[in-house]
Amino acid sequence: MTHPVHHLRTRFLAAGAAALTLAALTGCSSGGSAADSGTYTIWDPYPQYQADSEWAKLLDGCGSAAGVKMKRTAYDTTDLTNKALLAAQQGNAPDVLIVDNPVVSTLAEAGVLTTTADTSTDTSMIQPNLLAAGQAGGKTYGIPLGANTLALFYNKDVLKAADVDASTIKDWASLTAALQKVKAAGKKGITFSAIGTEEGSFQFLPWFWGAKAQLTKLDSEQSVSALALWSDWLKKGYAPKSVLNNTQTTSWQEFATGDYAFSENGTWQLENVKKAGFPYGIIPIPAKDGGTAPAPTGGEFVTIPVQDDTGRYGTSKKIADCLTSGDHSFTAVSTLSYIAPTTQIQQKQVEAKPELKVWVDAVHAAKGRTSDNLGTKYPRISQQMWTAVQGALSGSATPQEAMAKAQTSVK
Repeated sequence: MTHPVHHLRTRFLAAGAAALTLAALTGCSSGGSAADSGTYTIWDPYPQYQADSEWAKLLDGCGSAAGVKMKRTAYDTTDLTNKALLAAQQGNAPDVLIVDNPVVSTLAEAGVLTTTADTSTDTSMIQPNLLAAGQAGGKTYGIPLGANTLALFYNKDVLKAADVDASTIKDWASLTAALQKVKAAGKKGITFSAIGTEEGSFQFLPWFWGAKAQLTKLDSEQSVSALALWSDWLKKGYAPKSVLNNTQTTSWQEFATGDYAFSENGTWQLENVKKAGFPYGIIPIPAKDGGTAPAPTGGEFVTIPVQDDTGRYGTSKKIADCLTSGDHSFTAVSTLSYIAPTTQIQQKQVEAKPELKVWVDAVHAAKGRTSDNLGTKYPRISQQMWTAVQGALSGSATPQEAMAKAQTSVK
């Protein structure tokens, strides 16, 4: 073990003080104490799944397979991060921690997590682009439980009325031409989320990366072209002004009215689109000059926090491996509406549900928000990016002015 807890305390104060302050306001809870060696604790960000859910049963099954009982605690994502930082400072971390992938770098910098090298965890079967979201400083912290990402849902009836063939949409030019025809036919174009939060950045990134822009150069020509695309869509009435305040949920509600041709949204809407009452299809988000744009990966990592009793790692690893491999992995991603992180389970998913093929392709092209060794720099960059998007789409700045200001603010 390379991160003994007595060294962790000092590193934590430097990396997680702000989050600790939030956590202190909400109290703390018992973590992975070795007092009961036959019970292992696991924290996850799925409070919507109760004790009788398939997810809870899966966790219990993995505990049984490892020869221990599982004690599960579920928090919402923000609260979970704060609780994990505070518990680590107190030497009271859970044995297994499941966290949103952008949070991994924050916890790793604070010294909260073991590396896959520490626990001898095999990551060779995991897609490299998905694993990258949990990497920092040349080390890997945990394994992705599954991934979700973004694509374009479309309403077949609206496209038919506008004489648009979805299969011809291969790049930005063909998509914009389709939106022009949709508007000319008296229909509505595309809805998405450009709200001034991480959701807005999440939805902008496929266009940003699809222009071959880099998060370290927000004021580049490529970056400006992505923002100009969205800005032009609003000016021409291809997208509604409501996108400025839309979350991914309210954006979806607009699409569900049946009035829009396209919606940028994720795998989590698959069941909802089946209930929408109109025929639909799904295509990848196109890159500027063709091909599939890299969309950001959503989803969680299964991590093993640092413990005083390093003898617990072996069993924690068995639990983590159970959740991320074989039939248990298939059950996990099916329950959570994710795409698996391995080709083997992805193939099994597509065999069971052929409509998942487009999502598997999208995940293959996807990219972690903290990849490129951005780590804890990403949140600061993201905030300036969504601020620039808001400025340009509201008309208070040109795309070039907005991105130039964003880059200056990041520095």
